[in-house]
Amino acid sequence: MQILISGASVAGPALAYWLNRYGFDVTVVERAPSLRKTGGHAIDLFRPAMDIVEKMGLIDPILARKTGTNWLTMYREGAEGAVEVDLRRVFTAVSDRHVEIMRDDLSEIFYDATRDDVEYVFDDSITAIGEDGTVTFERGADRRFDLVVGADGLHSNVRGLVFGPESSFSTWIGAYLAVFSVPNYLGLDGRMEGLSGIGRVAGMYGAAHLADARALFLFRTPEQLQYHHRDVARQKELLRERFAGMDWEVPRLLAELDRTPAFYFDSITQLRLDTWSRGRVTLVGDAGYCPGPAVGGSTSLAVVGAYILAGELAAAHGDHERAFPAYEAEIGEYVRRSRAFAVGAAKRIVPGTRFDLWALTQAARLIGHVPVAVSRAVTKLGSKGIRLHDSIALKDYSAYESVRQ
Repeated sequence: MQILISGASVAGPALAYWLNRYGFDVTVVERAPSLRKTGGHAIDLFRPAMDIVEKMGLIDPILARKTGTNWLTMYREGAEGAVEVDLRRVFTAVSDRHVEIMRDDLSEIFYDATRDDVEYVFDDSITAIGEDGTVTFERGADRRFDLVVGADGLHSNVRGLVFGPESSFSTWIGAYLAVFSVPNYLGLDGRMEGLSGIGRVAGMYGAAHLADARALFLFRTPEQLQYHHRDVARQKELLRERFAGMDWEVPRLLAELDRTPAFYFDSITQLRLDTWSRGRVTLVGDAGYCPGPAVGGSTSLAVVGAYILAGELAAAHGDHERAFPAYEAEIGEYVRRSRAFAVGAAKRIVPGTRFDLWALTQAARLIGHVPVAVSRAVTKLGSKGIRLHDSIALKDYSAYESVRQ
């Protein structure tokens, strides 16, 4: 059975791994000319995703590439002094098992685990998908596949071709995120420093295995900004406008915008589709159910989604009319809870008022004084909120690993 996956970032190679393990023939097409190695930004893997990568035999390489960012020094705009936050306490409260890793590092690990068994086609993209599974490519010849999966991110090409324009399904939740590479002139290793203000947050972090550092900017606006997601010049202009006049290291970080080798900017937007499947096509990860970059645990959700989709296809012996509804039913609650959590997180991370800024600072101070055991016990009472990842129970699909479609 031939399955085409669009996208070679995280969800695509993760799905390819499991589909290959269950005996499907897999092709991954990626618009970029090669595996993206532009620096990326730090992402989180929580317990269900960590359990999956352990099943993949990839725990050791992932732990070897973890950022090790354990401390945050947080300044407050217009205030003296700083608050030191032990991030290990924060993540222990959120999940019993967690790793922070650069997105590009995770992508490379998944790619390395699949490239000998999966066909990768770089520098090409899908332009049409026929009802019979015939796929037209921008560069390559037409080919027929039994199934097509969009794993191509928030601005998914596959979703646009099959489900319609992104504006029909996207919901902006009030904030924007920018990440770009900068020289590690502060010598940061396992530490993040940042400045919080009303409606805007700036930070910088580094890790031992990174040759440079990352600048991180989050900000809120009363109305959605108008720009194209590929118009980098306009995105940088908007970033400069929003952070004009902010002190700390912000002026120096903004000065790096013209020479940074890697720049990411996007709205914190949720996708809300009634279904992620249509005919022979389905979606996985951010392409189908992005809860919001940086606030909803979207990478863990993508890894879990890839695992479940592959498992349900194996359980249904490739019958997508059975597998796709089962996949959506199995991951649906996780998606809905991630969306709800992300809306609140976006408001908490970027303070909207002076009181919100004060409350964020006090919460950061409190983290260092509450015993870990107490904070974990309290957060476990609210599994629908901060502990939502650890409340996910994964199905066991190992019985299908010997099946050859």
